[in-house]
Amino acid sequence: MTTLYRCITDDDTSQFCHRVSEALSKGWALHGAPTMAHDPVKGVMRMGQAVTKTVMAEYDPDMKLGQQ
Repeated sequence: MTTLYRCITDDDTSQFCHRVSEALSKGWALHGAPTMAHDPVKGVMRMGQAVTKTVMAEYDPDMKLGQQ
């Protein structure tokens, strides 16, 4: 068994919420609180949320975490 880790980031829009919701629907779990920071170049707020998931496979650096 392996615990996988991802950090989902996106602009502070509904798209970010949909990406996190999709991960949760695929068995990922929230890991800590979300984070928010201002991107001065784009002039928008950016969001981040770490998620984890335990899988029945050995870790492989070539894994596509978003497809797990």
